[in-house]
Amino acid sequence: MTLSPADLIRAPYTPDLTTGGIAYALNALTHPRFSAAPYEKLRRRVASAAAELAFRRYLSQQNIPFETQAATPFTDAERYDVTLNGQRCEVKSYFISYRPQALSLRHSPEVLLKEYALIPSDEHAREGHKPNDLYLFAFVAGLVAASQTDLKKVLDKGLPHYLAYVLPEAWRKPLYWNPLGRLTLKSESDEEMLVEIHGQAGAREMKRVTISLPPGVKVNLAEEFYSITALRVNQLPKARVGLHCEAIQENCVIAPLDWSNLWVYGLEIFFTGYLSHAEFSQKAQPLAANSRTFQYERTKVKNLAVPLNELKPLHALLKKE
Repeated sequence: MTLSPADLIRAPYTPDLTTGGIAYALNALTHPRFSAAPYEKLRRRVASAAAELAFRRYLSQQNIPFETQAATPFTDAERYDVTLNGQRCEVKSYFISYRPQALSLRHSPEVLLKEYALIPSDEHAREGHKPNDLYLFAFVAGLVAASQTDLKKVLDKGLPHYLAYVLPEAWRKPLYWNPLGRLTLKSESDEEMLVEIHGQAGAREMKRVTISLPPGVKVNLAEEFYSITALRVNQLPKARVGLHCEAIQENCVIAPLDWSNLWVYGLEIFFTGYLSHAEFSQKAQPLAANSRTFQYERTKVKNLAVPLNELKPLHALLKKE
């Protein structure tokens, strides 16, 4: 049985999916493997989490019973996986954000059947997989406003946005797990702003505090943090914002152009098909790094690839008990 256009499941993308995705992406900043934080990578994580949330919503709407299973610690970048009939389902999604490609995908989703399902080779080989674990493949069509020009258009139109700054690694992953000491923030802007501080408390649980930052006034934060991962502002600052703490010698100074919009303007999510871990191993062919694919202009790592039309249709897997 090969996958056909009728087997594709189209799910709407609602703004709350982006909200949930951003929360996950910011939490992932604490993970040991997350050594760098380019904002493009964070937006892909937002879209990935949105696909997982949309899949759970679809199951609930179809009255299909499922469970969630956490295979890793809370601070790990892995999420809770859906379990269907005792089989762990890992949603592998690809974010299509190039505008012509994303819009074309909504008009003609059948083009996906000519493409490939990809999984990084080292990820597929990682310990912890069972032969009957399932890979579910999805494509998220959406847009971003990453450039300053696009961001200005978003702000002028009053569209949703999430302006964030990711702290350097010394702040996100301090060498010693001790309180950072008194935190001081100051804005050189002539307007008052709200600043949301994301980080971790002593037991490594995630912590978030919002303060009002008047123009030109130093504000001392009474809340205790052990790490600070990111800041969020409610408006684009017109001047620098500074952050100082007792435990880190070098101040963190954020220029207006350093803030980035993490909001994903999702259009639609396409769930294609699935294979078990063992079946994927049997069908997959290696794909060298730096290859051009539908999902990526150039792949960065070695992947394993299976033609999408060789996946199993989801309708058989998602039948009601």
